[in-house]
Amino acid sequence: MGTQESLAVAAKRPTPTPKALIYQKFGSKACYRTEEILQSADNDCLGLVIPQQTNSVYRCYLDLPELSVTSDTFSRKKDAEQAAAQIAIEKLGIQSTINNPTPQEAWNELVARVSGVFTDEFLSSSHPLIGHFRVAFGRVGDYYGMLPISAIAACDVKANNLCKIIDPKTESDPLSVTSLILKAVKMSGSICLTDGKLWIQKQGPYSPEALQSLLDRYSVSMGCIQLEAIHIPCSIEEHVETLTLDVSDNQYYLDEIAKKLNVADSSQILVSRMLLNKVPDGYYKLSREAILAAELPTSFTPRSNWKGPTPRDLLCVFCRQHRLSEPIFSVRSLSSPETSSELSEMCKKSKSSKLNEEIEMADGGAADVIDKDMGKSGSFRCEVKILSRSQEPIVVCSLADTYRKENDAIQSSAFKVLVWLNKLFKQLDMPMEKLFSFGCAEDINVYPLNFSREFATCLSIYGVKQNYSLKRCSSLGSLCINQPHIKQENGMILLNIEGRDSGVFPSPGSLTCISYVVALVRKGESSKYCLESNDEFEFEIGTGAVINQLEACVTQLSVNQAAQFSIELPSKDLILAAAGESAKHLSRSNLWNCYLDYTVKVLRVSEALEDRMEQALFSPPLSKQRVQFAVAHINESRATTLVDFGCGSGSLLELLLEHTTTIEKIVGVDLSRKGLIRAAKILHQKLSSNSLMQTSIRTAVLYDGSITDFDARLYGFDVGTCLEVIEHMEEDQACLFGDVVLSSFCPNALIVSTPNYEYNSILHRSTIPNKEDDSEEKSAPCKFRNHDHKFEWTREQFNRWATDLALRHNYSVEFSGVGGSGDVEPGFASQIAVFRRNSSREAGKCWKMEESSQPYELIWEWTDSSRSAL
Repeated sequence: MGTQESLAVAAKRPTPTPKALIYQKFGSKACYRTEEILQSADNDCLGLVIPQQTNSVYRCYLDLPELSVTSDTFSRKKDAEQAAAQIAIEKLGIQSTINNPTPQEAWNELVARVSGVFTDEFLSSSHPLIGHFRVAFGRVGDYYGMLPISAIAACDVKANNLCKIIDPKTESDPLSVTSLILKAVKMSGSICLTDGKLWIQKQGPYSPEALQSLLDRYSVSMGCIQLEAIHIPCSIEEHVETLTLDVSDNQYYLDEIAKKLNVADSSQILVSRMLLNKVPDGYYKLSREAILAAELPTSFTPRSNWKGPTPRDLLCVFCRQHRLSEPIFSVRSLSSPETSSELSEMCKKSKSSKLNEEIEMADGGAADVIDKDMGKSGSFRCEVKILSRSQEPIVVCSLADTYRKENDAIQSSAFKVLVWLNKLFKQLDMPMEKLFSFGCAEDINVYPLNFSREFATCLSIYGVKQNYSLKRCSSLGSLCINQPHIKQENGMILLNIEGRDSGVFPSPGSLTCISYVVALVRKGESSKYCLESNDEFEFEIGTGAVINQLEACVTQLSVNQAAQFSIELPSKDLILAAAGESAKHLSRSNLWNCYLDYTVKVLRVSEALEDRMEQALFSPPLSKQRVQFAVAHINESRATTLVDFGCGSGSLLELLLEHTTTIEKIVGVDLSRKGLIRAAKILHQKLSSNSLMQTSIRTAVLYDGSITDFDARLYGFDVGTCLEVIEHMEEDQACLFGDVVLSSFCPNALIVSTPNYEYNSILHRSTIPNKEDDSEEKSAPCKFRNHDHKFEWTREQFNRWATDLALRHNYSVEFSGVGGSGDVEPGFASQIAVFRRNSSREAGKCWKMEESSQPYELIWEWTDSSRSAL
């Protein structure tokens, strides 16, 4: 392997935490003691039912040989411990030393690391390999005191990290890790290999004291342990089956596995924890070090917000794990007809005549596409093929969308295939004959026979695991009985929320950074077993990048708030993968009455891409300009009542309070309960007697409901607003909303705004990327301003929709906008339609028909008498 190539991809070590630095200097001499302090949380929002809660905060005392320090109070024990360690670091002047070794330096470290495993000092540690050594020194015969190379490759994290620096491909190939460790053993002067075998032993003897100390630590007998396993035959014609391994105290578990496999030498057994990696989203979870929190996103987000390996890298790793050919990405530039032959050129070496026929068919249709899109300068389409080892097609995906950058097209095609594979692996009971139609539904061409031949073993493995996991019984329903003040929502149990409301909340499209701890808890017990934690974990809201329950919790919190929630156990393989070194203990435990407890804190929130783009070009931002437009219309019409359709977290209603208007009653409607609760807190704070704000508002109400459903309580308002909402709906639902609001709600005036799609190119150019984001390899497409948008209309599309709507329901309509100018191409950045009712006859008829319809749920209500009562 070339040194220059290795240097270019050498991994960087993360910055050590304060606790890690203290441990490096003092080891076990550092003593942490935490004190729990109970605090009362006040309910400061009248009209909204939020239970009284008692919160716990923690203070940490750190005792070192040289001094003792005390931290401030924190909502998590972990934060208090890190804070105490940081205070000690500052007082002692400890400096962090971070080295990013070159591949050659990593080689030297790897040799030293492997050699250091076979020393007296290592035998006194608590490393996972100590269990292997205990059995090794309990043996009698030729293998006394020896370890197989595969044990070091599987259990030593430091050796694995060094191998990744030497050769990044080891990230997805456990065999290459074993090969590098084998080479390191041969370069060492203190250890050696057995002749013709893969056993490692120390060349000299260990001290009697070190050996006796090791044996004394494991003197308690555990008896015979039964381990459940899955036997995967080499031939796909044979069935995958479950089996039980019986391992005693003095028996090496690899010997038992070798016996089951009819292998004479257990050093030939490859130990790997890569089974999770074979699932389409497994490598993503592992790379983010968030097995219990992360999910493969459901949409490919902007390059600045995407975290973890790119979709192309993820798909390549998936193919390597299943020993398929590297995926072929065929990019076609629609501005260059000559490139239409590129697809066949990339696959000329294929031996499959069927595949060549398919390529010729693809070329035949390319000319029509090119002629149709000839005017789109610099646009690209990509097709991705996954082939078998014999070069037969398995999956072919051709994107219809075009992209301005070649890399955008590649990443998007890879992402689409990944998402489809992920859906397939979660429906393993699907009959193979339905596979073709399952692919067609996502515009993916699947070759069922080739697919089943390549994936039959893998699917059967996970089929066995799925059937096994269904046998466990885990229910959280009874948890609510003995724990007051618990709200069950989105399939989770949300416990106490800690910290004051800062007013800064995550919203769709925003990049949110959290810290979290996931613990395993047995029902009825107070002790917790930590499985996974992250001091800083970033993800984009609304992209499905984390489990649903975690996002549901985070979106209810503001910055610096923390909360706790519980969910049922996921599959056991995820639990064991997250447990890491402790997996062997959990594998023996019965988890049927356990659940997962998440403790989450929101650290910071970055604005959504749409907001960042708008702020880079407009002052004041478009959001405020839209409010100013609405205020001008309200004052002109002397309106006294207003309903905001799709109010979200109440941003428009809040901004209205900052302007002088004639409005006396404001109402907000939205489907998001958490957004409405957030709006209630903000509006209550501003409308309460403690606020110095002068306003004409006498009544404020928030309803939970769909804006496509009529509620008679909102009939006949002076003004209805729907600002930047319809693009978050499917187009047919947006059209339905227009019909319902003008035919049933019948406001005197309706103001609707939505992005002007033609303006997007200007907004994208106004966003100045940093040097890291400018890398082609890290770029990602954003077809619309926000990945939550289902559509964005041009001026012609918006005008046609609004004009037809007005004609059908006896309204007039005028067009305007904010941001830019209507007289200069490409028009306003945000286009606005103002509907005015011409007659009330039709509305009156509708009112009589549906006057009893009240489907909305009241969430919060404030009246001027509430202020007086205070």
